[in-house]
Amino acid sequence: MPSAVTATATVRQQLLFLYLTHPNPTAPTIAWSLFDGTGQAERISGDADEPPYGSVLEAMKDGWRVMQVASQQPAYPGMEHRTAYLPFEFILERLVEMTDA
Repeated sequence: MPSAVTATATVRQQLLFLYLTHPNPTAPTIAWSLFDGTGQAERISGDADEPPYGSVLEAMKDGWRVMQVASQQPAYPGMEHRTAYLPFEFILERLVEMTDA
């Protein structure tokens, strides 16, 4: 009996880091990073002028799942106008099914 070729599915993860202007998921995206575990997209920092999504809510509507929500941190006295890391980080993931024949 001849063997049949079967397709198997493998799941790969994509991670999307969105940095917003404030901790509300509808706030505008000001910076982002995409890490593609599927190997389909080779992205580097600064390779696009526009973010992939204007807000976390837009990404959620496109199937991305929120893994981490930004927390609101009070400004310490005297630190209100100092620059540092971007505080309103959301981490999203999407699982992509890869089919191997």
